[in-house]
Amino acid sequence: MLKHIKPLLYSIILLIVVSSCVSNRSTDKDHLVFRYNEHKNIGSLDPAFSKDLADIWATHQLFNGLVQMDDQLNVKPCIAKNWTITDSAKIYTFNLRKDVFFHKHKLFGNDSTRTVKAFDFEYSFNRLNDESVASPGSWVLKKVESFSAINDSTFQITLKQPFPAFLGLLTMKYCSVVPREIVEYYGNDFRSNPIGTGPFKFKRWEENIKLVFRLNNLYFEKDDNGTQLPYLEAVAITFLPDKQSEFLQFAQGNIDFVSGLDASYKDEILTTDGKLRELYANDVNMIRGPYLNTEYLAFFMETEIEELQALQLRKAINLGFDRAKMMTYLRNGIGIPASGGFIPKGLPGFDNSIGFSYQPEKAKQLVAQFKSETGIQNPEVTLTTTSNYLSFCEFIQREIQKIGINVNVDVIPASSLKDAKANGQLDFFRASWVADYPDAENYLSLFYSKNFAPNGPNYTHFKNETFDKMYEAAYLETDISKREQLYTKMDSLVMSSAPIVPMFYDEVVRFTRKEVNGLGINATNLLELKSVKKVISD
Repeated sequence: MLKHIKPLLYSIILLIVVSSCVSNRSTDKDHLVFRYNEHKNIGSLDPAFSKDLADIWATHQLFNGLVQMDDQLNVKPCIAKNWTITDSAKIYTFNLRKDVFFHKHKLFGNDSTRTVKAFDFEYSFNRLNDESVASPGSWVLKKVESFSAINDSTFQITLKQPFPAFLGLLTMKYCSVVPREIVEYYGNDFRSNPIGTGPFKFKRWEENIKLVFRLNNLYFEKDDNGTQLPYLEAVAITFLPDKQSEFLQFAQGNIDFVSGLDASYKDEILTTDGKLRELYANDVNMIRGPYLNTEYLAFFMETEIEELQALQLRKAINLGFDRAKMMTYLRNGIGIPASGGFIPKGLPGFDNSIGFSYQPEKAKQLVAQFKSETGIQNPEVTLTTTSNYLSFCEFIQREIQKIGINVNVDVIPASSLKDAKANGQLDFFRASWVADYPDAENYLSLFYSKNFAPNGPNYTHFKNETFDKMYEAAYLETDISKREQLYTKMDSLVMSSAPIVPMFYDEVVRFTRKEVNGLGINATNLLELKSVKKVISD
């Protein structure tokens, strides 16, 4: 594969080959080990702290919850084999499997393990709620009134009010089951001594160097043919901090998988239209699909700036730049130009027709109308962003200036932008929203008037009584198709007022070695390894 790397990278490759302590050579058991790099490191292997994607990917291999989500975002049984929803969709009763075992540990006594009971979930949920634990996932249970183990195999949750997306919340790693005796024995060190029920079990962790999981031969799930999962013998994770170095390790065959498209290598592996370059086609597979992330610009609707108060100019900005062109030049075609609303492609409620397309002449007409009505002949706005998104904002700046609006781009640190937008100190700013859970309600909550920032995620301070009524009605609607229709109507209502400028809906893009089979893709970018196989390469 070295012959495929451009000459200007050759010296870097040689340096890494010589000096990297994480380089792995193929062995006769290479096909049983899945290797990937985590450049952001991992903070904890305790699922109660699985906030970042790096931690989620790792804990997902070690832990299970009541339910799980497939690649189509359908909620499926996991430790709960089935469930019922009663009392106007407020009481969830889960019936647990009786063949789920915790990973072996000496504290379990002579048998070295034990089965999972409903009381384990009661303990795990209480721990999630415990202020002394300070789990960042405690918010998941905010809508829960009570929960309890009815008996060894029945666990019941009662909500304060109906919440259609609740099962989706339960798929989050925060809601994983953990064994009380192990957690209490290790205390805070449970983060580095995890015992769960997942397809892999913890083996070794040299922080910032290497993390190893081994096959859990007691795992309860099987494939469609009745073969026990997982197929792999081990998972090995390295921690090279540099994305370019990570890509070079992948190109050499030392790791099996790279996620995302970094600027340091995007032009090396992809053409401008998002296709694999010919030099990589024989060794690499690329898979891509929608990601539940909307990248957008936002207006503060309570601004005193006349240009931004005007619906004509907000619509003109939406109409005034070519999103498809932006994606081609800045993202090598990875990402979906946002011609719909705020709900991203991949979620029920998405409608590609309710947003804005590129119509520069119409945008110019709206600007001319604004000038005529207000007497402001040189409309000017300031767009605040971070350095990571400067190229996008400069592209939009150039395009919007062509329709008659002067745009100043102000670059500030990410932490400053976060604080300023939460406190209503920015009139026009770049933002993104990655779903906490896979339901469109999560996106529409950004426009509910009772969620005004800083007490909620409504950073634009958008307010509309009709929207609020529909939002509240969606909570009570148990019919999936009717709820989806409500979501689309709400999204359309938001776009008619143009408090935001959707830029693009992100995509998950994954590169794997040809030897890797069964690695799927999903809109939450969850790494699912229990069904992965590696073939023996020649």
